[in-house]
Amino acid sequence: MTSPPRGSDDGSTADPRRRFVCARCGASADDPTAGPPLTWTCSVEDGVRRYFCESCSRENLRSIEGRLDSDWW
Repeated sequence: MTSPPRGSDDGSTADPRRRFVCARCGASADDPTAGPPLTWTCSVEDGVRRYFCESCSRENLRSIEGRLDSDWW
């Protein structure tokens, strides 16, 4: 079994950076990053990851902690 030399291009063009958009209000993170901003909340609902901005997270904190789906709040 051989592996490609270090620094070689493996042919993948996938960029790990992506833009995050709030599932509630539509706000987007300022810059595309490798992960959501630290102040954002991630929720998995029906097997789908949904991200919520800091404002929406703060406004709905009790519902989030109560594990209610975002459709409920």
